[in-house]
Amino acid sequence: MSTAPLHLLRNIGISAHIDSGKTTLTERILYYTGRIHAIHDVRGKDGVGAKMDSMELEKERGITIQSAATYCQWNGHSINIIDTPGHVDFTIEVERALRVLDGAILVLCSVAGVQSQSITVDRQMRRYHVPRIAFVNKCDRQGANPVRVRDQLRDKLGHNAVLMQIPIGLEEKHQGVVDLVDMKAYYFDGENGENVRIEPIPADLQAEADVYREEMLDDVSMFSDELTEAILMEEVTEELIHKAIREATLSLQLTPVLLGSAYKNRGVQKLLDGIIAWLPSPTEIENEAIDLSKTNEDTEVRYILPCDPNGPLSALAFKLEDGRYGQLTYLRLYSGKLTKGDFIYNSRNRAKVKVGRLVRMHADEMAEIDQASAGDIVALFGVDCYSGDTFTGPATNIAMSSIHVPAAVISLTVTPQDNKAQINMGKALRRFTKEDPTFRVSSDNETGETVIAGMGELHLEVYIERMKREYGAIVQTSPPRVAYRETITQRARFNYTHKKQTGGSGQYGKIIGYMEPNEESDYEYTDSVKGGNVPKEFIPSINKGFKSMLGKGRLIGAPVVNIRIVLLDGAYHSVDSSDNAFQETARGAWRETYGRAQPVILEPIMRVGVEGPTEFHGNIIATLNQRRGIIVGASEADGFCAVEADVPLAEMFGYATALRSSTQGKAEFTMEFARYAEAPKSVQEELIKKAEEEKKAS
Repeated sequence: MSTAPLHLLRNIGISAHIDSGKTTLTERILYYTGRIHAIHDVRGKDGVGAKMDSMELEKERGITIQSAATYCQWNGHSINIIDTPGHVDFTIEVERALRVLDGAILVLCSVAGVQSQSITVDRQMRRYHVPRIAFVNKCDRQGANPVRVRDQLRDKLGHNAVLMQIPIGLEEKHQGVVDLVDMKAYYFDGENGENVRIEPIPADLQAEADVYREEMLDDVSMFSDELTEAILMEEVTEELIHKAIREATLSLQLTPVLLGSAYKNRGVQKLLDGIIAWLPSPTEIENEAIDLSKTNEDTEVRYILPCDPNGPLSALAFKLEDGRYGQLTYLRLYSGKLTKGDFIYNSRNRAKVKVGRLVRMHADEMAEIDQASAGDIVALFGVDCYSGDTFTGPATNIAMSSIHVPAAVISLTVTPQDNKAQINMGKALRRFTKEDPTFRVSSDNETGETVIAGMGELHLEVYIERMKREYGAIVQTSPPRVAYRETITQRARFNYTHKKQTGGSGQYGKIIGYMEPNEESDYEYTDSVKGGNVPKEFIPSINKGFKSMLGKGRLIGAPVVNIRIVLLDGAYHSVDSSDNAFQETARGAWRETYGRAQPVILEPIMRVGVEGPTEFHGNIIATLNQRRGIIVGASEADGFCAVEADVPLAEMFGYATALRSSTQGKAEFTMEFARYAEAPKSVQEELIKKAEEEKKAS
């Protein structure tokens, strides 16, 4: 595939709630665009599995774990597609895909509608200002209701969602769609829906189509004076409608809603037309870069980088994979050209790298190319870097604004079975931390054990399984541990003097001030010393000393957050005061004051969404109540209920089994981190007691 002119290129992502049909939809897109010649289903009986689920674990579990990249062509346009996971445990895969995409398709199930994970994905799209089209899938299913899904997009997500099509039949009668722009009926014939048949609108649907077209024109004309005028003059053209939809979609003021059934091969070609008509090319998106030559600790200089093939090279490494031929680095080019044999520079450490093999990806297959330019998504071999690094030419020193990385909420210790497993585990952990910024590895200072942390049970489970399969590292794991935090609840003053006299010069420092709760940030340090009683060069030393105490609180040894230290006064000695002396002074003041500031333990609270048949509504609520859950919302429609609750993470272990047994396996749940909140007194007492016992035992 030759590099397309920029206005004919689309970089899009497909994302949604679990089981909304993202991977199935991508499979159909690849089939209709001629990239694959046979359709395989996600949980296919042929044992092949979907093209985009290339990892063994993905095929077994029928879920997408890693985002996969591919490309195709439609009506003279080139489309780069990234299929992303739906499970919140793999949220970083969605984050990094959205960071490098220009537009997205939000897939929704026509029965379940807007689900908990749809809300998360939508929030991520907003963070990166990604224009999107909504595709209401599974219109052939019992209880399908696209109009209700359109209403949920408006009510739950605050989208200005507008139907661009209406269905020709629903559930088992679903045959195709009526396009409200050109007012024609589209049917999808042939064994795999490859023959698109265009007919006049069926007589029994004409009145309904007229009503919805009127509604669509009203909504779209809000963003185009030209279209409003044409409606009044009764001179509306398809071109005018498409132009107005495109402009409103790109400015995030409108979400066009298309319909179909990917599994039954209906409506996918019309979605491809929508991608080209309404989603942006790379030149229509504003990309922010940070000028590193002008940026320092206090100020960050940002500017808009034009997507220009003749501009300075700028490319973001958004995903890493360890392939058969070494590390594979996925790059999105924002500016300039990249040619095989070029030397490029990593802005993080200014390391010079030669571009060896340059490839375009199609899931786990690749095509060698000689050159790529602004707007392209490609991959490089043999480049040592981290996810989120920016590559530039020799004369440029910029970084693309990086990816939002959420904090880990769960951890467990891993112990290798033998020496061979130890070596292989080390290799695996080095690779996984490079690949996935939400996967953290640390060492327990007291026990020396290796601790891994991540976004949820499934997240860590998958990495442990991958260690075993890909590296032959058999490891024992501890039960999962919750990432608790500590904070203080009231102001406490300190007036602390540190004196130490050993042979030679001693140590001296005195500080006066207070610590107090701080909702705005995890840690804040304010210097309010008047009159130079503490010399300026020792102010950062005091900060360093306090900061060194944040890692381990005095209650259960959890990190301390939401605290402000205010330094008011102090004293020093011309000979005995030093950087070390003032660091020690701060540590001593902390130890003496922390207990008086009424410290408490914070626990991670998860937003849990449970969906299942209405008959189990009571059982679902009971399972959440038993786990200290607070119900925040519940709804019922067409025999299905959805319950949302805030539940402490500590209570969620083993929830999948409990939910299955109380709903005959018919309900499913998702959860994501919501916030930290103070744990109940009884829970805190238990945690403190447990921490003391562990201390004694070690």
